[in-house]
Amino acid sequence: MTDALKRLSDEGVAIWLDDLSRKRITSGNLAELIDQQHVVGVTTNPSIFQKAISSGDGYRQQVADLAARKVTVEEAIRMITTADVRDAADVLRPVFDATGGQDGRVSIEVDPRLAHNTAATIAEAKQLAWLVDRPNTLIKIPATKAGLPAITEVIGLGISVNVTLIFSLERYREVMDAYLAGLEKAKAAGLDLSLIRSVASFFVSRVDTEIDKRLDKNGTDEAKALKGKAALANARLAYQAYEEVFSSDRWAALDKAGANRQRPLWASTGVKDPDYKDTLYVDELVAPGTVNTMPEATLEATAARGEITGNTIAGTYEAAQADLDAIGALGISYDDVVQLLEDEGVEKFEASWNDLLKSTEAELKRLAPTEG
Repeated sequence: MTDALKRLSDEGVAIWLDDLSRKRITSGNLAELIDQQHVVGVTTNPSIFQKAISSGDGYRQQVADLAARKVTVEEAIRMITTADVRDAADVLRPVFDATGGQDGRVSIEVDPRLAHNTAATIAEAKQLAWLVDRPNTLIKIPATKAGLPAITEVIGLGISVNVTLIFSLERYREVMDAYLAGLEKAKAAGLDLSLIRSVASFFVSRVDTEIDKRLDKNGTDEAKALKGKAALANARLAYQAYEEVFSSDRWAALDKAGANRQRPLWASTGVKDPDYKDTLYVDELVAPGTVNTMPEATLEATAARGEITGNTIAGTYEAAQADLDAIGALGISYDDVVQLLEDEGVEKFEASWNDLLKSTEAELKRLAPTEG
């Protein structure tokens, strides 16, 4: 079952699980995935926590204790989510140690309501790093305009970061620039650069979902022939940008000082269109030095049906650019699509966070001890 996952790992792709719950930790399932399915990291987001905590499995006692202390709902959520991340980080600690800190990482996101507030994002990132208190944590910061200076500041403090919600090539270059600027700040402050890690989460499937919808509306044979090509083209050109930035003179100076590359992470890799092969965004995005974070269904599909044939990004840049150019020639604005997706991404995480606030508040009230 795991041959395809092993081949993927052997090609230099780190396999991370895009899911976390207390039950997954306490049941031994996470440890089993690490042991048997080559999983070497975990990512979370507000939607994942909303689903996990709303299911109730394993949270009742902690929620009852928090209710007895009369904590605010925001504090309750932070105590619950950081406990899960801390415990998952402990499960993954052997991987962290074995890979010299490259993998064995667990990501936790800043409150999505802060996505357009630089100062609050920085403060929240510092607080989360302190609360979790594990060296193998990554603090997720969204790649909004306000997020970019926050990335630089947080990296400059020596806190490792997962930059999330990247859709556009221009924004991705800005993210890499923010990371390098952060490393330069950390270096000037005398910090050990070898201890700072970062990934840049480049979202994949949502690009096809939006562009395919617009291609369907166009309705021409040319448009139909381009369906399912935008997301891969976008991601492959992102890898080209990664190769350029991390072979620059600016990077060479940081590399010499012991810094680590910011790895591209393929996120949103579960296909949304049932007409596409369920391992499409795994099979076709294989290149060394990358991370693919998969929902469990995609992980299982890759184990069962993945076709890992070596590097599927090298040599594709010209064709990838041609695909995006052809889509643009049909009147579909790339800039409009990626901005829409970023805005929607922030809104979706905010909506999940608000749902989590409501459901947790209801549980705190239900489990609160009676007075007297």
